[in-house]
Amino acid sequence: MKTSDLPSESSDACLLLSLPEDVLALISRFLSPIDICNLSLCCKSLCSLVDSERIWIVQCEVVKVLPLLEIVQWRIGISSYKALCRFLAEVMKPLVGVWVHQNPELGNVVHVMPGFLSLVACRIIPQEVGPLGIQEGRVMWSPVFEIICGFDGSAAFFLHGRDGECSSLYPGFVMGVEKSCNVLLLEVEPRREKRLCGEVDNDVRFSFCKLAFSDRRKLLEIVTGRVGLTQPELSSGKLFRCSKDDEAMLLERRTMLLKMHKFGGNWNHMKLEDGLCYDPNQVDSNELWKSLGYGDMEDENQIHGTQRKGFSKYFKSGIKHILRRSSSSSTSKSSSSSTSSGIKRLNLQSFLSSGDFVGLSVKASKTKLSSYKGWPNMHETRFALYKLPVKNPVNSQEYAGLWGGTFGWPPGKCTEEKPGKALFLVMLTYEESQDESERLLIGTKILEGTHYVMHPNGSAMFVVKIGSPSFELFPFDDTNGEDFEHSYAGEGIAKGYGFRYPGYKPGSLFVTSKGLLMFVWKETRVVLTLQRLDLEDLLKKGVCVSPLPPCLNFTYLTKSHTNVFTPGRRTS
Repeated sequence: MKTSDLPSESSDACLLLSLPEDVLALISRFLSPIDICNLSLCCKSLCSLVDSERIWIVQCEVVKVLPLLEIVQWRIGISSYKALCRFLAEVMKPLVGVWVHQNPELGNVVHVMPGFLSLVACRIIPQEVGPLGIQEGRVMWSPVFEIICGFDGSAAFFLHGRDGECSSLYPGFVMGVEKSCNVLLLEVEPRREKRLCGEVDNDVRFSFCKLAFSDRRKLLEIVTGRVGLTQPELSSGKLFRCSKDDEAMLLERRTMLLKMHKFGGNWNHMKLEDGLCYDPNQVDSNELWKSLGYGDMEDENQIHGTQRKGFSKYFKSGIKHILRRSSSSSTSKSSSSSTSSGIKRLNLQSFLSSGDFVGLSVKASKTKLSSYKGWPNMHETRFALYKLPVKNPVNSQEYAGLWGGTFGWPPGKCTEEKPGKALFLVMLTYEESQDESERLLIGTKILEGTHYVMHPNGSAMFVVKIGSPSFELFPFDDTNGEDFEHSYAGEGIAKGYGFRYPGYKPGSLFVTSKGLLMFVWKETRVVLTLQRLDLEDLLKKGVCVSPLPPCLNFTYLTKSHTNVFTPGRRTS
């Protein structure tokens, strides 16, 4: 065969381009967004194919974070479906889900969900369920952060918080979102300005997470205090599209937020197309160093020389301190404290000197985490949220997922003495027993709507042997019209306080034909009734409550067994 008889690269491209657009769209369903972009690298004639709106609307569907109707609605405020797909695939898909932190044991469950041309993080408030029940009642929540989708698919980050009695917004940067992220970090990010207007270099020599906790907290408090903007009345309204009438208001709100992110406090007098040669969301590193009580920052070379000499000095001092036996314990403590203080200061100086400015940032990364019965083991001194591995139900794990419920039977029944019942959120997961002889269904508590918690979040409310049927009868004559299909033997949390070793008592899990789960403690006949929840739907219909101060609002790092969202707080 002659070389001329072989099909050329251009002829292959022509064959592909000659296919009807509907066929190309169908083929693209089996490709990822990266595959589509790689097609343009094959030859120039395929570039037009990559820019096809028909191809990219299909890719937006393939991402599977928004239904087609909402994808079409979002396109109004985006330059192209390709730009929209960028936001959906790179930002929304990795972040959507349930995020938690160990502290406080009441009130640190954050659900990240689509807003309108945005991603919204909502903290579910510990609360009681009224006589209307979970589905019909109005669940209280407060905003934690938003990530707004720009016209080009870029991401603009806003932290929500409260400054005194006023709700505020704190603009920042999205510094990276890994596809399989499980940790979401709030940090301060050094940024070096280049000569060209608006360009920055993010070459950081010292990581924020390596700073002492007190320094990290101070930096976050100072930066949020400098970049914070009072939330306009329009911004404090609806964050979700519940009807077609909301669309115009939400588009206006988004435009306003993008202007606030670009122009800071001067946003009201500017247009989005106006240029800007400085970033109002940044704080000068030298000014921040002064605000911490130090003098002017030295030039970069002198700083690094001081660091080397300083570390050498403190290292030698530490070795001498270990080798000699001090006659005075107070002197020993003083020397150790001085060494530690000096290293902390050098670390902070090194961190700030790696950039001309610093700004607020959010970063989503993948970290190897250990867990205990589905609950991740967390760092207590990081401003971080951890993603819960909430599983969708499948054939062999039909009860997996997120459930909500209350104590008492019949469900939703209230009395004059107890007009409301505490809302519980429980994550159901499947595990093998230690000897791998049985499959276990574990109900892990992630939220408790009481004023004082006895067992922290992460405690297993019940553990059921899914292969062992229970022969116990439902203890109440009034079945509330429910037909029981299955029952399993297990044990539920009872006496004893603690995270690892709470007390357990025998009980049974009953499954009804209407999809309810009831765990009944055998001895006390106490009933925990659960139903599967759609958190997105509940929060859209819920009541927005004003947030905590900014740093606390992201992750409340103070250990507390009481509800920090006290009754009677002002709602926004």
